[in-house]
Amino acid sequence: AVLDAAAAEKIAGIKEFKKLKDSKLVPEKKREEFFELIMNNFTEVGVGICDHETIDRLNIYQATFLCMKKALGALKKKPDYIMLDGRAPIPNFSLKQENIVDGDNLVFSIAAASIIAKVTHDRLIAELAEKYPQYGFANHKGYGTKEHLDALIKYGPTPFHRKTFGPVKNLLKKTP
Repeated sequence: AVLDAAAAEKIAGIKEFKKLKDSKLVPEKKREEFFELIMNNFTEVGVGICDHETIDRLNIYQATFLCMKKALGALKKKPDYIMLDGRAPIPNFSLKQENIVDGDNLVFSIAAASIIAKVTHDRLIAELAEKYPQYGFANHKGYGTKEHLDALIKYGPTPFHRKTFGPVKNLLKKTP
């Protein structure tokens, strides 16, 4: 997510945004509220998505960088500078970058990007939950919970499961 100075000042004055932190620490209902506030108040928002096949091909770490590049590429106004959560800069990328460990708890725009990413992910998973209700995606959002792992054992992987996800990889090894 990208803010210009005027938008940042306007948004900083919205009381609800004072509670904006890492998306994993915000209840789902509040994340949805933040998502709408961000989409309605930020100058631009770019989202980058990689499918399961791309993640399998590149690995989850490299696919994350590709998603970041896609999100930045979706912006009409190219930023001069970006801040990223974590230690690793986007490789082979020409924009000036600053990495901030725990950035989604320290920097407003990183927290906002975290909200956009999490809500987008959860909405995509909700579509899978409708198509594959027996997997419990509505509850675990695709994370490797006991419920998810039990469903994988019982039903096998969906066409959308990553083949490089450990439990799926192990199941596929056992399948004749």
